Amino acid sequence: MGQSASELDFGNIMQIVRNTSHDGEEKIRDRIVSNIYARAEELAERVVTKSQTRNLDRTIDNILTSPILGFPIMLLLLGVVFWLTIQGANVPSSMLAEGLFWVEDRLTDLFMYLHVPTWLDGVLIHGMYRTFAWVVSVMLPPMAIFFPIFTLLEDLGYLPRVAFNLDKLFKKSGAHGKQSLTMSMGFGCNAAGVIACRIIDSPRERLIAVITNNFVPCNGRFPTLILIASIFMGGLAASTYSSAVATSVVVGLVLTGIAVTLLVSWTLSKTLLRGIPSSFTLELPPYRKPQIGQVLVRSLLDRTIYVLGRAIVVAIPAGIITWILANIHIGDMSVIAYVANSLDPFASLLGLDGIILLAFILGLPANEIVLPIMFMAYLSEGAMLELESLSVIRDLFVSNGWTWLTALNVMLFSLLHWPCGTTLWTIHQETKSSRWTILSFLIPTVIAVGVCFLTTQLVNLLGIL
Repeated sequence: MGQSASELDFGNIMQIVRNTSHDGEEKIRDRIVSNIYARAEELAERVVTKSQTRNLDRTIDNILTSPILGFPIMLLLLGVVFWLTIQGANVPSSMLAEGLFWVEDRLTDLFMYLHVPTWLDGVLIHGMYRTFAWVVSVMLPPMAIFFPIFTLLEDLGYLPRVAFNLDKLFKKSGAHGKQSLTMSMGFGCNAAGVIACRIIDSPRERLIAVITNNFVPCNGRFPTLILIASIFMGGLAASTYSSAVATSVVVGLVLTGIAVTLLVSWTLSKTLLRGIPSSFTLELPPYRKPQIGQVLVRSLLDRTIYVLGRAIVVAIPAGIITWILANIHIGDMSVIAYVANSLDPFASLLGLDGIILLAFILGLPANEIVLPIMFMAYLSEGAMLELESLSVIRDLFVSNGWTWLTALNVMLFSLLHWPCGTTLWTIHQETKSSRWTILSFLIPTVIAVGVCFLTTQLVNLLGIL
C-alpha cells in the first residue's frame, strides 16, 4: 500500500533533521522550508496549468533575482532614479524658490508699511518664513519626483525582488531580511523607515533595523549630498558629464550607507543584540500593472505632503532660534559666530570647520536647514539666505577654505551623523525606551566622527590634498 504525500513530506523532513542536526537549528529550519517549497512546486507542476503571464514573470524573475545580474540591475535603477531626481528637481526648485521669496519681499513691504518692529520682522520673516520657504523649495521638487518613482516600483512589484536580493546579506549580518524593505523606506524618510520596522516580528531584529535605518540618506539629506556632489565632484568634469558624475557620487554614498548598515547590524547582533536570525520566507508577488492614479495619490498625499508638513513643523522653530542666535552679540561677535569659533579646533580634526559642525548641530530638528545655516554664518548675515547659483555657492565655500576633502567630509558626515529630531522622537515612540533612543543617537554620531577623522588624517598623511 503506497504512502500519502503528507507521509512522504514528513519522512523527508525527519531525514533532514537527522542529516543536518549538527549544523544547528538555523540550517535545519532553512532546509525544512526549502523541502516544503520544493515538494509544493513538484505537486503544482503536476496539476496546475501555467499561464503565459506566469511564465513571463518567472523569466523576468530569473533575470532580476539572478546572482550575476540582480545587483547590477539594482544599481542601474538606483542611478536612474537619482539622476531623474537631480535633473528633474533643478528647474521646479528654482521656480518655487523664486515665487516664495517674491512673497517674502511682499511681506517685508507690508511689515514696513505697518511699522512692525525690526526684531519682530526678523523673527517672523527672516527666521520663520525664510526657513519655511527654503525647506519647501528644496524638499518638495525632489520628493515629488522620488516618491512617485519609488511608489511606482513598489506597485509594480519590484521592491520584493530587492528584498530577495539583499536577504542573504542581511542574514549574514545577523539581521532580518525584511530590514531591506525598511531600509528602502528610509530613503524617503528615516522616521517612516523606523515605523516600517513593525513588519519585523522579532524584537531583537526589529531593534537592529530601527537603530541602523539612519544610515541610508533620507530626503532631507539628499539636497546637501546632491548640492555638494554637483559643485565639487560634478564641477571637476565637463558640463556634459557633470550630472552623471554627481549622480555616481551620490550612488556611491548610498552604497556606503548600505555597507555601514550591514556592518553595524552585524556588530549589534554579536554584542548588544545577540541572537539567531529568524527565518524569512519571501513569496515574490506577481508583477502588476501600476495604477497611476493611486500611485500619484499615495506618493504625493500620503508621503510627500506628510513628510513635508512634518519637516516644516520642526524646521520653523529651528529657523527662529537660528535667527536669534545670529542677532544676539557677545562683544563684536554674534552668538552663532562665537560658538562656531569654539567648535573650530575639534571640527578641524574632522576635516570640517566650526560653522559646518554648528550647522549640523542646529540642523538637528530638520536636515534641510543645514545648508542655509552655513550660508548665513559664512556671510555673517543675521538671516538664512538663498544663493542664486551653484557657482556663487562654490565661490563662497572656497573663499572660506573649502577643498575637495572638506566637501567629501561634509557628505560623509551628512550621510552618517545622528538622526533628525523627528526620527529620534519616532524611535522613542516605537521602542518605548530612552536607552535605545540615546544609543540610536550615539552610534551614528561616533561613526560619523570616526570616519571623518580617519579620512582627514589619512589624506594628510599621504599628502594628497
